[in-house]
Amino acid sequence: MTEHPEAGVTTPSRRRSEIIAFLVLAFGIWPIVAVVFVGSYGLVVWIWQMIFGPPGPPTGGH
Repeated sequence: MTEHPEAGVTTPSRRRSEIIAFLVLAFGIWPIVAVVFVGSYGLVVWIWQMIFGPPGPPTGGH
């Protein structure tokens, strides 16, 4: 077996790029994905209620 002395050693530039990638994902991409997901779910519920009516007991003819 050959040993790879550089395996497990991270250079400062690689560490910096991984930190930047983490920050972009954690504070950029994932919040946007979460807002889009929740907003699209709300839109689907809103359209569903426009077609089939809001939840609850049926309105009686008083």
